[in-house]
Amino acid sequence: MKTSNLIHKFSLLIGLVGILLLTSCYQSRVAMNTIIEGDGHGNFKNHNFREITYSNVMSQEMRDSLWVKGKPAWSQPMPECLNIAAFCSSETEVGEGDTVTTIFWCPFETVEKMCEQSPLQLNGVRLRSNAKLDKRFRWFYTEYTFTETFYCVGDTFKLPVTNYADKAEISYWFTGRPNLVEGMSGAEASQKLSQMEPKITKWLNENLFKTGFDFIVAHYDSIANPPVSREQFVELRDSLANYLLSQGNELLGINIEDAFRDFFHSNAYAIFFNDNNPSGQALNQEFLNSMNIFWFNVPYTLTMPGTVIDPGNGTLQPDGTVFYPLTGERLIPQDYVITATSRKMNLWAWIVSVLVILLALGSFVYRRKK
Repeated sequence: MKTSNLIHKFSLLIGLVGILLLTSCYQSRVAMNTIIEGDGHGNFKNHNFREITYSNVMSQEMRDSLWVKGKPAWSQPMPECLNIAAFCSSETEVGEGDTVTTIFWCPFETVEKMCEQSPLQLNGVRLRSNAKLDKRFRWFYTEYTFTETFYCVGDTFKLPVTNYADKAEISYWFTGRPNLVEGMSGAEASQKLSQMEPKITKWLNENLFKTGFDFIVAHYDSIANPPVSREQFVELRDSLANYLLSQGNELLGINIEDAFRDFFHSNAYAIFFNDNNPSGQALNQEFLNSMNIFWFNVPYTLTMPGTVIDPGNGTLQPDGTVFYPLTGERLIPQDYVITATSRKMNLWAWIVSVLVILLALGSFVYRRKK
């Protein structure tokens, strides 16, 4: 496969619609569950769990080949977005249709320590977050508020998106908030989106161009008989960019190799667009690293003690958990905050209160009899 073909496959990413279907994390159905146990169990005052679940289809032959005695029998292939070092226990089950599911989990004394061992990563770098758990005693119940903040990863791109659109548009495009089309008709909303999309397209086009151009400049010595010197190539940067975009509105949708050959009247740059040589493989990886953020999709569920009274920006599920869409694009414009509040009834407080009332009534009756 050539890089130009790989890039062509990415053409739908410009609209950022349907991209999750192509990701290793999505294909393996990776999901994360955070469990907050306010009263704790075992030796910990507060026992908090982080669980990761993912599945793959593995034939019996594949399982026999990959599962070696003495080593963990995990579902394969392992999703690239997982940091396995963050877990201390695992369990693997084989279900219907050769679906193999692995569950990783680990208990943590505090939510702060839980975040220090993040199970998620992007391009091999741990996805950073911090968390806090507030506990408020209210006699008859205890109120818990859990907040986890995943840090922005917008600096993955060399050119910041804030150079191309205002903050409200960027936030809406990637996170859906604030809702800039609230109250609009379908036609009005469509017009609003059509005004925003070219800005995001331009940002992505120029980032991808810069990624490829900078890579070629850095590896210019590997080109045999280049049609122009490195210095001339750098001077032609803007002309090359304009020419590439003249071939189509979306850089991801054109044949880059053919465009380079036509622009320079030379096939010397073909080494960067062929997966069969190190230069092409390395440039492929550069493009993949740029796009991985759009493919990152790990459904996040939060289990709170007691009953959830405020799911924050999540959705309360029938089973009492709260669901949050944790996607890479939500981390582009700003930090992504997950929060929820729950209440847990203090049964002992009700018992004590009833006993106090009964004692008071008994004392009152006793004095009246005397």
